[in-house]
Amino acid sequence: MKSHPHTFTNADGHQLAAMLDLPTLGDPRAYALFSHCFTCNKDLRAVRHISEALTDLGIGVFRFDFPGLGSSEGCFSETTFSTNVDDLYRAAQYLESIAEGPQILIGHSLGGAAAIRAASLIESIRAVATIGAPADPSHVAHLLDAKREEIDTKGEATVAIAKRDFLIKKAFIDDLNAIPMEEATRQLGKALLILHSPVDETVGIENAAKIYERALYPKSFISLDHADHLLTSPKDSVYAGRTIASWTERYLTPSQDTTSEDEVIARLGKTGLRTDLLINGKAFVADEPVAVGGTNLGPTPYDFLTAGLGASTAMTLRLYANHKKWPLDAIEVKLRHDKIHAKDCETCETETGKVDLIKRTLILKGDLDEAQRARLAEIADRCPVHRTLESEVKVTTNLAK
Repeated sequence: MKSHPHTFTNADGHQLAAMLDLPTLGDPRAYALFSHCFTCNKDLRAVRHISEALTDLGIGVFRFDFPGLGSSEGCFSETTFSTNVDDLYRAAQYLESIAEGPQILIGHSLGGAAAIRAASLIESIRAVATIGAPADPSHVAHLLDAKREEIDTKGEATVAIAKRDFLIKKAFIDDLNAIPMEEATRQLGKALLILHSPVDETVGIENAAKIYERALYPKSFISLDHADHLLTSPKDSVYAGRTIASWTERYLTPSQDTTSEDEVIARLGKTGLRTDLLINGKAFVADEPVAVGGTNLGPTPYDFLTAGLGASTAMTLRLYANHKKWPLDAIEVKLRHDKIHAKDCETCETETGKVDLIKRTLILKGDLDEAQRARLAEIADRCPVHRTLESEVKVTTNLAK
């Protein structure tokens, strides 16, 4: 992804540090606004991994530090849940001024509760995703139990959170308790995705159940099995990002600036084998296994090749069966690519060296007789990609000026 630093001004006049992450290739098809967890910041490893997973799939991400955290101005002790909600609103306004309004609002932990609360204030939002979010902001107060009496008596106290000291004022707790979160969740009016780990020891899974119960449809729940609260494992944060990107597909309005050229673009940087692909305006990633120098973040080039054959085969069989009005209920095409010695291939014209062999297995479901099944196997060999692979193919190369 390509990252660009920004700053914007909040209601108190503080400059908040932000980062706009964009797909490596092409324009974003939509933008997401990220609300980080309590006392965290925009550069938390999990936030960056989620952002990268989203940009891989063509979604731009705007992430920022709340006041007094990360690189933002202001004093953390002067902030409240309500000021954080307002900061999200102003971040959305700023993003709209430099690009377009966010359609996705993502919140982690307390940031998830803030996302639900802020969603109704941001007109462009079409979908909200929460990760390990409390059903009520007041849930955070349990982190302050050891100093609660001091806070109530003196009006403030220094509390150790995640091995850091933070000054917490009574006004912060009072604000948490005053938020009508049940009403905000029920009146969200946006598609909602709830991601939560069943072993989350910071914010229990019962919070996800409560959010789900309160929210109206459309709503979805995804279990982040074995993940901790901060998604410290890259596999968990990347999975969360990819899941959010896939889920939002049905709710997004494509950006007017998104290009959809009839071509494929591949771009590779200075290091590694991970390659960003733009295929007819849609973003993908190709890579190689770790054993051969890659990072295994996407299918290999040969995976894409065989997948193209599989898709073409399935589509061809579906069109033929529909034309014949045959009872073909479902099609599964399994493929495996290998290189074999030419001498071991009885049907190959090449006699020396190695040849490419793609083994294709058809699984046809439906009330088909043997003659129909045999005919469909013949038709599979006539799919366009099959014909291309077995015909004479020329590739020309030009150097761009």
